[in-house]
Amino acid sequence: MFLCPPRSPYAGWRDFIQQRVDPAGKAIADIGCGGGIYSAAWAGLGARQVTGQDEQETVQGLTNVAFVQGDATATGLADASQDIVFARALIHHFDSPHPFLHEAWRILAPGGLLLIQDRTPEDVFLPGSPEHMRGWFFDLFPQLAAIERARRPPRAAIEAAITAAGFELRPTTTLWETRREYADSAALAADLRGRTGRSILHELSDEALAQMIAYILARLTAGQPIVENDRWTFWWAQKPDVAGNCL
Repeated sequence: MFLCPPRSPYAGWRDFIQQRVDPAGKAIADIGCGGGIYSAAWAGLGARQVTGQDEQETVQGLTNVAFVQGDATATGLADASQDIVFARALIHHFDSPHPFLHEAWRILAPGGLLLIQDRTPEDVFLPGSPEHMRGWFFDLFPQLAAIERARRPPRAAIEAAITAAGFELRPTTTLWETRREYADSAALAADLRGRTGRSILHELSDEALAQMIAYILARLTAGQPIVENDRWTFWWAQKPDVAGNCL
């Protein structure tokens, strides 16, 4: 059994969501929820019921959050039972998004909202900087760029798939999220050596990883706090109701 870690989303995420949709009183499915961090966040935004779905069993001490095991393309949730379907960092794992989108359509009530949050090539290939260090990965090791590009569908491809599934697409938006803050470059180096939350770094040997750490540290101001950010894309889409209206 996996116990949810005591973490929470980037603080600006909640404001970003509430400016665009009112979760109060809604039934929300958090597909591919992992440890349930965002399931808890939706509950905190006033959702009536949040169902977190993943392949592992997850524990969370909230009365309006339940967790189910299952596949993102066959959740086991009832037809038309959800007001919002949310999927963060999930869509890029699929060879094709269509089975997931068909499942999202099935479990969404008429007028419901589909919200997908992920990173696209347009997000990850932004120039490297002290705030966006991922860009430096690809400057030093171009072979990583090919791996990243192969696993991240472009924004337009996801939009086309969403539309093909029958959803009405709203304007796509982006958000810069703080990934982590480091007291100094030594703390960053330790995080990079651990390849923490950076699966692409497992493509590098230990020697190559050490070279990358030196490359990044040489571009930072020694002794200064470091704030690492990632840009995320949000796709917003609605399942029309019988009258053609949306949530």
